[in-house]
Amino acid sequence: MNTRITAFALIALILAGTVAWALAPAPVTAAGPHDLVNVSTGLTSTGAPLALHGYDPVAYFTDGAPRLGTAKFSAKHAGATYRFASEAHLDAFDDAPERYVPSFGGFCAYGVSVGKKFDGDPNQWAVVDGMLYLNLNADIRAVWKEDVPGNIRKAVEEWSDIKGKATASL
Repeated sequence: MNTRITAFALIALILAGTVAWALAPAPVTAAGPHDLVNVSTGLTSTGAPLALHGYDPVAYFTDGAPRLGTAKFSAKHAGATYRFASEAHLDAFDDAPERYVPSFGGFCAYGVSVGKKFDGDPNQWAVVDGMLYLNLNADIRAVWKEDVPGNIRKAVEEWSDIKGKATASL
């Protein structure tokens, strides 16, 4: 079975499950801070939930690879805690956080392009035109890579509509 068929089958399953879930009655809730930035549950030493699953956002740009950060080097930004592998990375982030935070709040870039907020896997990433993008998994990343500019364009359009919406309402 080729990868394209597997990726499309996975997308169909995800979308079918999402549609079934979306059609089930659910309470209407307002968007909270966790709907703007994809975070892990629980609090950190900064008092805010952990963003990027604890990975260092600066490392994608300086090291060209994901690296886990440490609680020793942490910064709070936009209601989330980011961790860094070094003090130099923390300093770079403090100087220009918007340069390093993942696009679409760290949600899956392909998911956002279809109007959904799925978890972004820090190991399924790309830096495109100076911006960090995450994807749900390797299969979704392969589909996203088939038309990166088009998917980014769609995601930017969708993000303006879904950014402030509760994740559970999408």
